[in-house]
Amino acid sequence: MADLERIYCHSTHTECYTYFKIVGDFYPDAVSKLLGIVPEKSWRIGDKRKNGTVYDFACWITGTCRDFDIETDLQMMKTLAPLLDKTDVLNEIKKRYDVDFVLEVVPTVRADEHTPCLAPSLEVMRFCCATETSIDIDLYVSCPNELENGEELDITEKENE
Repeated sequence: MADLERIYCHSTHTECYTYFKIVGDFYPDAVSKLLGIVPEKSWRIGDKRKNGTVYDFACWITGTCRDFDIETDLQMMKTLAPLLDKTDVLNEIKKRYDVDFVLEVVPTVRADEHTPCLAPSLEVMRFCCATETSIDIDLYVSCPNELENGEELDITEKENE
């Protein structure tokens, strides 16, 4: 088994990104017009994916934040910042189109590195409550390259050598 050293106070491979999305049966251009925000990515029902299959839901995505911070609530706030003063418009969109709002949090962590704090701040929670936005955390775990062959990770400190 490879000798691994414990890594402290930094993250070389651990990362996280966040974004806001609207999903349902609607026209993304109409949402863009109402919010006054151009999405980073959007599609309509019936649009084709890269693999040739067809989307059976519409989607509108904005606010992708890849500025990793161990306190991911800071990333969540960067994602939501352009939407904070648009709760009335968002609630109108939800009522008019019967859509779902989702704050996506996508961390990738390694067992030998510090993991991010995934707790949202009170401000993030207030926004989510006011707009009925769910928080979806898609957690991915990566392993050190040395362990890709199925070896076990030993992060215990070495005895006095």
